[in-house]
Amino acid sequence: MTGPDPDTLTPMAPAYGGTVFLRPLAQGRPNVTVGAYSYYDDQDQTRDFFDRNVLHHYDFVGDHLTIGPFCAIAHGARIFMNGGTHAMDGFSTFPFNIFGHGWEDGFDPATWKAARKGDTQIGPDVWVGNGATIMPGVTIGAGAIIAAASVVTQDVPPYALAAGNPARIVRRRFDDATIARLLALAWWDWDAARITRNLNAIRGADIAALEAAP
Repeated sequence: MTGPDPDTLTPMAPAYGGTVFLRPLAQGRPNVTVGAYSYYDDQDQTRDFFDRNVLHHYDFVGDHLTIGPFCAIAHGARIFMNGGTHAMDGFSTFPFNIFGHGWEDGFDPATWKAARKGDTQIGPDVWVGNGATIMPGVTIGAGAIIAAASVVTQDVPPYALAAGNPARIVRRRFDDATIARLLALAWWDWDAARITRNLNAIRGADIAALEAAP
């Protein structure tokens, strides 16, 4: 046994159908990349995650959402993308141009493009808590934890715990040396058989044991 199939939509069914692996849901979406085993949990609605929880993500905008492998995304988490950004250089942020009927005349798309924040990247093994919000252009490092109801407006470094609105770094999960060793190991890139053989080391807190994993 080497764990569940990462391309199974509901890996815990039939016992529980509220958890879905996101990689199968992302198929056919050119502006989304999802790593193996990352999941979303919402017993009410799970199969429309990329329409209901990822907001303002339009192909014509050109921004990309990356979710690394082994991420856990809790109920009600939302990811805002650049399609909801308004031009902010003038006196009003109201998007007059989208309503047409003459209001589009004279609109300079460059003013809107200047407000874009870039791609959104959620690294491997990230835990996004219940009801958390991730704003456009944010990068969340490997192993980070986003506390419930937090609003992430800035990058979060690897293995940091971020909480609040706006989210602030509360603490680092490990010291700098251990974080560097974990990032060098990148266990999330191992094949399923190796991960399965070394689950105790991955779940544990002995970095030497993880480094010695066969």
